[in-house]
Amino acid sequence: MDLKLIGSTFLVIFLAELGDKTQLATLSLAAQSGKKWSIFLGASSALIATSLIGALLGGTLGHLIRPEYVRLGAGLLFMALGILMILGKL
Repeated sequence: MDLKLIGSTFLVIFLAELGDKTQLATLSLAAQSGKKWSIFLGASSALIATSLIGALLGGTLGHLIRPEYVRLGAGLLFMALGILMILGKL
């Protein structure tokens, strides 16, 4: 295991997730239900599942497509989703 890579991945994902829709949804669910530990376990499980999918898909794509193209495609997809959100389509 590469501890430096684990640490940098944690930092990037942690900072990216602060204040995003996932955190706000978790906050809202915990406030509504009052069951913070159940919400924590459900949200954590969901984030682990989506991270697993991303890591597996990224690892597979990295072997099939040049990493530069994967990075470009991810960036373009991110921009397209942002534009759709601004336009109220998402």
